[in-house]
Amino acid sequence: MPTISQPAYLPTAPDALVDACGQVRTGKFAGAISVIDWSALAAPFRRGVVWQRFHHKHWQYAALVTDQIFCGIAIVDVGWTNSAFAYVFDRQQKKLLAEFSQDGIPGLTAYLNAHPATGAESWFRFPGQRLHFHHQPANNTYRIQVSFRDCQIDAELHLAGAAPELLAVGNVICGSVHATMKSGGMRLSGEVKVGQRCFSLSDGCGSVDHSNGFLARETRWLWASAHSLDMGFNLQSGYFGDQENALWLDGQLISLSSAHFEYDPANVLAPWHIHTSDGLLDLYFQPEGVRSENKNLLIAASRYQQPVGSFSGWVKAHADASPRPVGQLAGVTEEHFARW
Repeated sequence: MPTISQPAYLPTAPDALVDACGQVRTGKFAGAISVIDWSALAAPFRRGVVWQRFHHKHWQYAALVTDQIFCGIAIVDVGWTNSAFAYVFDRQQKKLLAEFSQDGIPGLTAYLNAHPATGAESWFRFPGQRLHFHHQPANNTYRIQVSFRDCQIDAELHLAGAAPELLAVGNVICGSVHATMKSGGMRLSGEVKVGQRCFSLSDGCGSVDHSNGFLARETRWLWASAHSLDMGFNLQSGYFGDQENALWLDGQLISLSSAHFEYDPANVLAPWHIHTSDGLLDLYFQPEGVRSENKNLLIAASRYQQPVGSFSGWVKAHADASPRPVGQLAGVTEEHFARW
């Protein structure tokens, strides 16, 4: 009889990323880890203090999506400086309603702790601009508060009932190590205010990305992410290979192989085609608009385009499974180059 394939479910996340001998526990895992701590690293990944300071990259990202709006929020510490951004995109009118992007002052304007889930906290503070992300143990939620100009975001992402997080740990192109923890879709509550308009988040879905590791001076990637309460995916092509590629389906977390992005770099608002080598995902992305930025600070640069839109196509839990239709699943793609 022919062998019937089964979903590539992921093993449970380890208690620590680095073992007692200083070696990294690499792989894809299901579930959260308490802390991302690189202090016990041994050779060959341990480097000098100066190298580690300038190559350590640490960020917290969150996405909030409803039928009306999409919000992207991030705090980034690149070792020698920090930055933050937030935006609100109107999915009905297909335009940005509000956005800010701000470079900070090293050691003063941003803070990110090493806890990606329980105990997580990060903030960015600059005159007229405030972001605060933290875990609230009393009701097991992440709370996000953002204020800039005439925009205020106050959101709670509910972990209860959510699918397990993806923890990916592995080698990167510069010969060092990196870890990322990404959530599946979580129920939302709260509201977003822009000027006189107020948007409820009650029927929405949220996701978070906590990344912490040592990256090359110049780093490039393509990324795609979308979530509902019962389905979602994370795909990356670039510095981390296929190590963070995964599918959330009915509360289960399934490994995906390498992702292929077919798009027009000169026109990111044209449709994208994204599929994986294992034949478990084949999707078309229709952009609704884009948030982009092009910074050149001489010693640093960032070229970034993040289209907002929806994915349609199909996914499969394993090779022999029937395709599961995907229709109008809201999310983003991204093309990013950083010199940091």
